[in-house]
Amino acid sequence: MSATALAIQDYALLDDDECDARIVAAKEKLGSRCVILGHHYQRDEVFKHADYSGDSLKLSRNAAESEAEYIVFCGVHFMAEVADILSRPDQISILPDLAAGCSMADMANVIKVNKCWKELSSVLDPDSMVTPVTYINSAADLKAFCGEHGGIVCTSSNAQKILEWSFARREKVLFFPDQHLGRNTGYRMGIPLEEMVTWDFDKPMGGLTEEQIRNAKMILWKGFCSVHQMFKPEHIDRFLEKHPETHVISHPEASFEVCQKSEYIGSTEAILKIVREAEPGTRWLVATELNLVNRLHDECKGQGKNVHFMSPTVCMCSTMFRTDPQHLAWVLENLVQGHVVNRISVPERESVLAKKALDNMLSIH
Repeated sequence: MSATALAIQDYALLDDDECDARIVAAKEKLGSRCVILGHHYQRDEVFKHADYSGDSLKLSRNAAESEAEYIVFCGVHFMAEVADILSRPDQISILPDLAAGCSMADMANVIKVNKCWKELSSVLDPDSMVTPVTYINSAADLKAFCGEHGGIVCTSSNAQKILEWSFARREKVLFFPDQHLGRNTGYRMGIPLEEMVTWDFDKPMGGLTEEQIRNAKMILWKGFCSVHQMFKPEHIDRFLEKHPETHVISHPEASFEVCQKSEYIGSTEAILKIVREAEPGTRWLVATELNLVNRLHDECKGQGKNVHFMSPTVCMCSTMFRTDPQHLAWVLENLVQGHVVNRISVPERESVLAKKALDNMLSIH
């Protein structure tokens, strides 16, 4: 065991093949003490080493149920936070590259949300009239905010159930950070577009009038996913002109206009399930992250299915892409040497409140 941790600089120039061999060797040495989680959007060179793959909540629950001492989350920062919150006290959550964040999650922070809550209180009593709902793609302190104010967390797969729970308690919902998931879900529940207003966090009172706030059923944070905003309705139109038999399926983080033109709308897990279970010989146009679509294409081509990425422009999750074989090898070899690097540890009070909001969701999920 070395006295000091191994430095990431020593791994930067290693090629992927050498890293691959070192990752395999380190995994073998660590055995069941370590579990590697791979999010669907992760690059293939890292994804192939995952013990579990899936969306962020599923992965965190897999890790918490494992016997592993170390949870290495190949994803982004908020995912490793969720793993830390839901895991046992004896488990340690690790993010291979601390710079792997989420631009959508960064669009809502606790300072801006507290300011919004305060401004809403000048028009109504938010603690009795508004349920705060945060998408799981958010920082731990925003989940804690929801826990503190009687709110809840949602995922892209359970958003409708979560909104039903929320409206059963209070008449309005403040939904952050992704406006599109909120709008697409609300519309499918029968909420008119005019009753879903957008809160611009860069403007006083969110850029809304008091009347708009009072009349709103949903107050949607002006946030979005940089990947899913790349998909446009015209991409669907042009593709259908060439291949009119195509089935169109989109993630609900895509715009309202794209989702309205889609035959199916679903989370990453739903997209995988629907396409995998489709009839052989079918063609699919998919609006979600490129790595997932490429893997689905490769998996399904043997069944005669054609799976296409919706955007003509290559767009992948650039922050997810930061987790590379070099960082994964570095983390694992440090664990072999007895050193924990890049630990993610949510402060206790924040973790308790965030878990309260997550437990509200898990009681429904």
